[in-house]
Amino acid sequence: MQNSTSIGIRTSFAHRVREHMRFSTKISATVKGKLSLGARIVQGGGMQKLYSQQFSVEEGEKLSKAYQCSLSTTAGPIAGLLFVSTHKVAFCSERSLRLPSPTGELVRTPYKVLIPLTKIKRASPSENVNKPTQKYIEIVTVDNFDFWFMGFVNYQKAFKNLEKAISQTYF
Repeated sequence: MQNSTSIGIRTSFAHRVREHMRFSTKISATVKGKLSLGARIVQGGGMQKLYSQQFSVEEGEKLSKAYQCSLSTTAGPIAGLLFVSTHKVAFCSERSLRLPSPTGELVRTPYKVLIPLTKIKRASPSENVNKPTQKYIEIVTVDNFDFWFMGFVNYQKAFKNLEKAISQTYF
């Protein structure tokens, strides 16, 4: 017999996974992207190595956490990984985007965002007023740029670890 706590935990986890995946237009594309990302992580030697391959790592910098989420853009959400290190917050898309090069040909490149922790003014939790289960993390930089991340499997944990990294910034 299952107790109500274990049922509640599974229901809550299932709900978080559904919220994480709801930003995709097709579930099959989302599953394919997640499997591809998982394969890249395993083949690349883990999250730390994947982070080091995608972003320049400073001396003494260590990856603290990585989260699957989406970055909100004017073109719509972009699925990827949010990395929180001892020096920066960085995002890299799961899939490469096609962009025109200076020569006019289309090139594939990942969508990346890199924010040094020393340039973050604040991180704020937020939620959709009409759908409180849709939660966001807003990061505002000292020059007033804002970045919105959403679709975390474990939103509370992601926000807590992001706050911790920002509060431990060395100036």
